[in-house]
Amino acid sequence: MKALIALFPLLLAVPVHADWQLDPGQSRVQASITQLNGEAPQTHHHQVRDLQGDIASDGTLRLPLKLSQTDVLERLGELPPWAGLLTNATLVTLVAQMPPERLDGLDIGESLVETLTFRVQSDLVDQEESVPLRFTREGLNEIRVTHAEQMALDGNALMENDTVRTVLSLLGYQQIGEHVPVTLDALLINR
Repeated sequence: MKALIALFPLLLAVPVHADWQLDPGQSRVQASITQLNGEAPQTHHHQVRDLQGDIASDGTLRLPLKLSQTDVLERLGELPPWAGLLTNATLVTLVAQMPPERLDGLDIGESLVETLTFRVQSDLVDQEESVPLRFTREGLNEIRVTHAEQMALDGNALMENDTVRTVLSLLGYQQIGEHVPVTLDALLINR
């Protein structure tokens, strides 16, 4: 019994490489788009909700994105049945490297800022973007992820991308503001 008690502190000291994954119910991104085609500029808020992804033991973070996770479908109304097949197909996958041991080492209430370089994996898009993120341990198995600083996408660059411009056009955007502020609120959990 004494040997078991003596081993307990050693077990706590051994780093555990958790399988961190996003909690879809508590993970979303919001973008604010200012519509310039009209009498006066109007700002609209759009969400990508139910974010799903995980950090593999090698540190690879994969975040697949589907049209069904956006509020685009709600704004477009009823679509033909064939379009339903497209809504659940993965449009793009964001991929980055995040050493899981960095997350495992956080104490409750402690934060760290890590700049992740996300690669967009898609047939239509080839892009990389560095994003500073703040990881804050909220509980034994919970880490909140937010932007470490204010973030905005380049509205002009968005309109230059054929796929993005098509989706924005379907939503009624012919011209948008130069800055598209984005906020991330996600929860990583260890299951």
